[in-house]
Amino acid sequence: MPNITISVNNQNYELNLNGEETLLEVLREHLHLTGTKSACHEAECGACTVLLNGKSVLACITLACDVAGQDITTIEGLAKGEDLHPIQDAFLEKGAVQCGFCMPGMILASKSLLDRNPEPSREEIKTALNGNICRCAGYTKIFEAVEHAAKKIKNQPPQQ
Repeated sequence: MPNITISVNNQNYELNLNGEETLLEVLREHLHLTGTKSACHEAECGACTVLLNGKSVLACITLACDVAGQDITTIEGLAKGEDLHPIQDAFLEKGAVQCGFCMPGMILASKSLLDRNPEPSREEIKTALNGNICRCAGYTKIFEAVEHAAKKIKNQPPQQ
């Protein structure tokens, strides 16, 4: 297969892939972006959630060759230097992080939700995060963190 260029966290990478590699494999093994977690490999747990053009997708079932020319955001791409994204801050402030394994996927799925619905109800949050499994069962604090993140984002000063 010829080289392809993918854009991850606003940086272009030219890769020579075999055509069967998943986005998860490329992120972790080729680009060494290990924030995207490898767990079920069957689209069952949400640990590998990334944003593709702003929409949450499961990297374990997405072929890397299919994302050429599209924008991919991983958990490593949310913070601005040392400044965490408001969603990351909210998860820390509300104590939603336990073992941390599900957090990258939960946070990116939450970002996808809040980008399209800045004031979701608790039910809308539950629905949006339905495909993400928290092994520690910390769902209540996760839902509270998303609600808190929505308020933080709403109250942010406009960017110049």
